[in-house]
Amino acid sequence: MTARRLRVVFLGTPEFAIPSLLALLHAAEVLAAVTQPDKPKGRGRQIESPPVARVASEHGVAVLQPPRLRSPEVVEQLRALRPDVIVTVAYGKLIPKEILDLPPLGPVNVHPSLLPRYRGASPIASAILNGETETGVTIMYQSMELDAGDVILQRRVGIGPEDTTRTLEEKLARVGADALVEALTLIAEGRAPRIPQDSSQATHAGKFEKEHGRIDWSRRATDIVNLIRAMDPWPSAYTWHRGRLLKVWRAKALPDAHTSPGAIIEVRRGEGIVVGAGQGALLLLDVQPEGGRRMTADEYVRGTRVEPGERLGNAAKPV
Repeated sequence: MTARRLRVVFLGTPEFAIPSLLALLHAAEVLAAVTQPDKPKGRGRQIESPPVARVASEHGVAVLQPPRLRSPEVVEQLRALRPDVIVTVAYGKLIPKEILDLPPLGPVNVHPSLLPRYRGASPIASAILNGETETGVTIMYQSMELDAGDVILQRRVGIGPEDTTRTLEEKLARVGADALVEALTLIAEGRAPRIPQDSSQATHAGKFEKEHGRIDWSRRATDIVNLIRAMDPWPSAYTWHRGRLLKVWRAKALPDAHTSPGAIIEVRRGEGIVVGAGQGALLLLDVQPEGGRRMTADEYVRGTRVEPGERLGNAAKPV
């Protein structure tokens, strides 16, 4: 039996949502893309549209950018579209019940973790921060309780030792798009399961703020490397050198070293800077000085004349 082509309203905002939107353009009838309003971005504070708004417009999909989803006008506008399914991929705000109840075949969500683990705003970064070697994507029926809906299907994805939030997000976005199409096919054929989550196994991934990127050199070297990977691209891991902010983008753990936390114990020409941790040490590979560009640690050494015996951390001013 050939599955019928579902009528879909898509809710999403960032780059992560783009592969799913593009997949739906081939697999379903996308009635509209609902995304967040344009906002000022960057140092120039230029008004920019969200990635979903730009891509949807390029493909001739109607774009809706309401300030409030709960307003009666928005609910009626979506009801008039008569969607079979509403698909949410990283919209960025809670979806009100009035909208979740609209589609007869249910609201569907793409979540980048193996639920019930890492419910919440930062599942990708949290998995890396905690040293996980595997994560995945869950396609589920959306409920009013955050990320607690019944599961349709899951796909597992390995986390490599060099993966950052940036690179892992790209992988999960692609896997999520394929899994979404598979789940919608099951829904259209009336074969989609509803697998309840075991909430006793749930963990929460809260929203990260700038201060979460501060490096605590008393931690284990492997934990600090995980922090650096998790904070790329935002909010970035950082410390201070000579009283100025220094972002750290890439580093390697030297777990067998015995050193003083935060102390620069070696400058390896052509490689980077060896810094002590609470257990082991780190070889800093890519850094970014305050007001400067991202560069190799070797470039930073040559431009700043870093010397063994100096110490990182202990800022004289807040971020």
